[in-house]
Formats: sequence, C-alpha cells, structure tokens
Amino acid sequence: MIESKELINYSKNLSILLVEDDIDLRTNMAEILSNFFKNVSVAENGKEALSIYTSYVKEQDTFYDIVLTDIRMPKMNGVELTKELYKINAEQFVIVLSAHDESDYLLPLINLGIEQFIKKPIDFQELLEVLLRTSKILHRSKNIAHEENQIFIYLDENCIYNKETKSLSNQNENIYLTKYEILFMQLLASNAGIIYSNEDIVEYYHSKGESMDAQNIRKLVSKIRKKLPENSLESIYGIGYRFLTLK
Repeated sequence: MIESKELINYSKNLSILLVEDDIDLRTNMAEILSNFFKNVSVAENGKEALSIYTSYVKEQDTFYDIVLTDIRMPKMNGVELTKELYKINAEQFVIVLSAHDESDYLLPLINLGIEQFIKKPIDFQELLEVLLRTSKILHRSKNIAHEENQIFIYLDENCIYNKETKSLSNQNENIYLTKYEILFMQLLASNAGIIYSNEDIVEYYHSKGESMDAQNIRKLVSKIRKKLPENSLESIYGIGYRFLTLK
C-alpha cells in the first residue's frame, strides 16, 4: 500500500479533470481526489468535459495535468473525448476507467497512446498507485522544464546571462566578459537572488584555482556594473552581492 503523504508530495500542485457519468461514483472519487490535488474539476460526460477543458485552457493559460475519464458515457464517450483532447494537447496525460465489458473500446485507446487503465469496479488502492506513478512523471518533467528555464538569467528585459554558454547579451548583442568576470557571473547566477559574501566569493575563486581578495572583488564589481543594467547587481553593505533578476 502506498502512503497518502507520498502521493500528496507529488500531486499537491497538480490539477485533474474527472469525467464520470455515474453520479455516486463521481461524487466519491471527487471527494477522494480533493485530498490530493490542488484543483479538481468534474464532468458527467465527454461533451461537458471538453467544454470544461477548453474553458480551463483559455482562463488559466495552461492544461489540466491529468484527465481521468470513464469510457462509456452519453453524448461523447471516452474514446471520442481522448481524440479531441489530443487535438488540443498532444501531451495530455489521460487515465481511463474501464469496465470488464468494454474491451471493444480498449484497442482504439491503446492506438491513441493510452497506457494507464483502471478497471471497474474501482480498487481505490490501485487508483492511488496509478495516480502516484503519473504524478511522479509530471513532477519530474516540470522540474526538468524549470531547470531548463533557469539556464537564462534575465537581468532586465533585454540583458540575459546564459549559464550554460557563460555568455552575456544585451538586445541580442554579445557583451565581452573576462575570465574573472565570468567566474563572478557564474557564482551569482547559480542562485540568483541569493547574497554571496566576500568570503563566499574568495572561496569560489580559490576552488577554481584562481586568486581573489576583498579589494579585488570591489574592483571587479565596479567593472562588471558597467556591463550590466542599472541596479541589477546589488551590493548589501557589509554583507555581500546578489543579482536582482526579472525571473
């Protein structure tokens, strides 16, 4: 059995759309899901689900993280709904609730790329296990995307430092940096917004096999400031230095 805390760790910031025409099952599942997910929406058929989904995308400027749908429903079944969702978001995570007598629907869903099925009647432990696996995948992919975004440090709308290439550009024009300036930029950009003391800076340079002292730090900062947007490199008297970034 999985621990509820483990699922919450991965699902607490995720959204889910539940599509189920059985009102009692829909109510019970929604109550359970609300204990784990930040945002839980419900629909009683595929047509309503598609309307809720498109409205959510328009209003939130993002997609539901997970769609959990029944197969056999009035107005629009789960296969038809999944096809429409993939037209909007080809990467949408869809989990399908499948009864034993609905095998005819499974092949079309498998051909669409659905890999996660939960059998009816629902074993709620199985449901939580599938949700945990899916939430872990989503959590990992969001972290990777966040790390990729953090390659770029925006010192203002036009001035960008690229941590990967160790390059500074302003309005798409490269700005020359010396070796010592690059080391300083790399340190402050490693955790933008964090204050680094003179001791931190000296230790960092020494770890890179370079010499540095407090007097030379002040000279270095003075030179770097001429290449950066005004107020993007902050000095906190008696404490240290940090970048003030847009994001």
